[in-house]
Amino acid sequence: MKGDVLSLRDLDENQIVSLLELSIFLKNQLKEEGANTKYLDGKILGMIFQKPSTRTRVSFETAMLQMGGHAINLSFNDLQLSRGESIEDTAKTLSLYVNALMARVYDHDDIEKLSRYATVPVINGLSDLFHPCQILADLLTIFEYKKRLRGIKLAFIGDGNNICNDLLLGCSKLGIDISVSTPTGFEPLDWITDIARKQSREKRSTILITSDPKEAIIDADVVITDTHISIGKESEIQHRETLFFPKYQVNNDLVRFAKKDYIFMHCLPAKRGKEVLSDIIDGPHSAVWTEAENRLHVQKALLLKQII
Repeated sequence: MKGDVLSLRDLDENQIVSLLELSIFLKNQLKEEGANTKYLDGKILGMIFQKPSTRTRVSFETAMLQMGGHAINLSFNDLQLSRGESIEDTAKTLSLYVNALMARVYDHDDIEKLSRYATVPVINGLSDLFHPCQILADLLTIFEYKKRLRGIKLAFIGDGNNICNDLLLGCSKLGIDISVSTPTGFEPLDWITDIARKQSREKRSTILITSDPKEAIIDADVVITDTHISIGKESEIQHRETLFFPKYQVNNDLVRFAKKDYIFMHCLPAKRGKEVLSDIIDGPHSAVWTEAENRLHVQKALLLKQII
């Protein structure tokens, strides 16, 4: 049976840990031996993009190249999808040519449909509901800085979006305490929070959902934010800015409630001066660039696990 990764719901604790361990091995191998391996010699990844992409596209394409494979960039407008071909027919066709598919889409239902009809593994490169590739890179970064995951306290400040959703699922599986602070009406979806709470009870970790960012960030080991205006939400800019700024901005006044050795993370791109100040993203607590680099190593691990 093919192994799709559409969210961290699709991975259990052991699978997540195994991916992180493989990511560390591959990261060290790259530094010690260089880029060229033949793990995916002759393998092809099809990459479907409905949304703009920097880190997702470049990390997946580089990962395939460094492991001896090849990636094909398939923008929405390059495919017959743009002329009305169904996702079902596209999935069946592409499965005849490639060894795996990665898709970056607006509507999560689209990647669910792609997964249902493709006969090769499908990886979610981002949807409106989930972003598993990013959260795996985040977990790797936290482990590298803090040397553990269980018992860490993570504070997410901002919109209860795809990043927040997969953070809840991943943290609750690994015994990480997570506090989420969003404006009222922007909380993560109830059904996702319910899954996370059940998992956290099994791991004896905690979940807090609050509208007070100071309450969420108290004694945090890790502080994470994301843009308050995701792709596709541009029509809500004025409304969102009124609700989010400045209360949910990660700035020096807010992070003084975190632990003295906290690390700051952001999936990027960042709107500096909005959800975070440059003093934070460029400051001594920032792990943002390690986090961005780790997209490459996690992508490699995912591809190896899914294709081989």
